[in-house]
Amino acid sequence: GTLDYVAAWFVRAAEYVRRAASPSAGRASASPPDLAEQPAGRESRPARPRIGFVATNSITQGEQAAQLWPLLFGRGLEIAFAHRTFAWGSDARGVAHVHVVIVGLDAAEQAPADRRLFTYEDVKGEPLESRHAVLTPYLFDGGGLADPHLVVREEGRPINGLPRLVSGTQPLEDGNLTFSREEMEAFVLREPAARDLFRPFPGAREFIRGGERWILHTGDAPLAKLKSLTLVQERLRAVKAFRGQAKRVTTKRLAPYPSSYGVTVVPDAPFLIIPQVSSERRDYIPIAWLEPPVIPSEKLRVLLGATKPIFALLTSAMHMAWTRTVTGRLESRYMYSVGVVYNTFPLPRVAEEAELDSLVPYADSVLDARLNHDDVTLADLYDPDLMPSDLRRAHERLDRAVDRLYRRSRFANERERVEHLFTLYERLRVPLAAEAAGRSKRRPGRRLRRPR
Repeated sequence: GTLDYVAAWFVRAAEYVRRAASPSAGRASASPPDLAEQPAGRESRPARPRIGFVATNSITQGEQAAQLWPLLFGRGLEIAFAHRTFAWGSDARGVAHVHVVIVGLDAAEQAPADRRLFTYEDVKGEPLESRHAVLTPYLFDGGGLADPHLVVREEGRPINGLPRLVSGTQPLEDGNLTFSREEMEAFVLREPAARDLFRPFPGAREFIRGGERWILHTGDAPLAKLKSLTLVQERLRAVKAFRGQAKRVTTKRLAPYPSSYGVTVVPDAPFLIIPQVSSERRDYIPIAWLEPPVIPSEKLRVLLGATKPIFALLTSAMHMAWTRTVTGRLESRYMYSVGVVYNTFPLPRVAEEAELDSLVPYADSVLDARLNHDDVTLADLYDPDLMPSDLRRAHERLDRAVDRLYRRSRFANERERVEHLFTLYERLRVPLAAEAAGRSKRRPGRRLRRPR
C-alpha cells in the first residue's frame, strides 16, 4: 500500500538470487557470464547473480525503507555499492530532474569487503567516493552500528523525552464550515451576528505562503445565539447530513454532533507549528509559533507548550538531517511524519538541563532575524536563493550550538550527522545490556528531562 512500484523489482531480484543459489535450480539458474564476476579469493564458490538498479530515492527514505529493506536482508542480500541521491534527467528546458539512487546488491557471502559509496553534496554535481565495510538501507556507513540493517520504525509516542506532537483540527464537514476570506465576508454580510464565530484556520499553504482560510467554530457558542442564526443552522444541518451518509463508521458516528469536529485541536495559548508538507528546496522546514484565536488545520503539526530549546532543536541542521533521511515524500516534497521523524528524533545526551537552556539565545536570534523581515512570508524567508543574510547567519550559529551538544568535534557534512544520529537512535531502541538486567524495559532516552 505504501511501497512504490519500483520496490517490486528489488523483491523480484532477491527471489532471482535465491533461486540461483538453490541446488535444485539446475542449469537454468546459472548466472550469465557478465554477472558472474567473483570478488578476489572466492573463485571456489559458484557465483550468484549480482544486481544493480537505478531507482527513485524513496526506497531509502521513510516508511518505504522500513518495509522494503528487512525483506531484502531477510533474503540474504547485502548492499554492495551505492550512489546516494542525485538528480537525473535532461538539461532541456522544461524537463524536470528526477531524484534517484543507484543501489548494487550481492548475496551476503559474496558481497565485497570494501563497499563503495558515492555522495553528491550537489545533487546536480559530481560525487565524492568513500569506502566502507558495510552500508545501511539509508545509504551511509553502518560501521558504527551494532545492527547495520537498522531501520527507523514508526512510534506511537515520543521515545526521546519530547512532548507529544499532534496533527491539527480535522473538521470532517465537506466544505460546509470552512471558508475563504471572500466566502466568509459574504456569509457575514447576510448574517452579521455570526462574525465572532469565525476563526482563522490555516493549513500548510497558508502558514508558509500566506493567505487566509476560516472555519465556523460553534462548539462553545451559546445555544440561544445559535438559535438566532439561520444560516449557521443550515450549515450545521448540512454537516450532519454529510456525516450521516458517510461509509466510514467513525464519521457516521459524529453525525449527531455537527458542532464538533472529527479531530479537535483548539489551543488556548501560543503553539508551535510544523507544516505537514513543505518544499525539499529549503535548507530548513519553516517552523513558527501561532496564537489563539487561530485553529490549526490537519495539514499542520501542532506542539502545545513548546519551548525555545525545543524550537532550536527542531529548526536545526541536525533535525533537518534526520528529517531528510527518514521522512516520507509527496513527490519530492517533505511529508513530515510525527511517528517516524518527531517521535524517533534522537536528542543530545546532555548531562544538565542548563545545556539545553543554552540554546535560548540562538533561538531568539533566529526569531529576531525573522522580525527584521516581517513584511514577507515564510516561503520568501526560507527560499534558498532569497534567504536574508542575517537569518542565514542566525541559523548557522544555532546549528553550531546544537551540533556541540551532540559532540565536541564538528560534523563535516550531513552524512556524518546522520551516522551519529543513528548510533543514538540505536541506543533508544535497544537498551544497554547493563541496564537491561534487573530493571524495567525503560529505554535510555527516557532519562532525558523535558527541556523548558
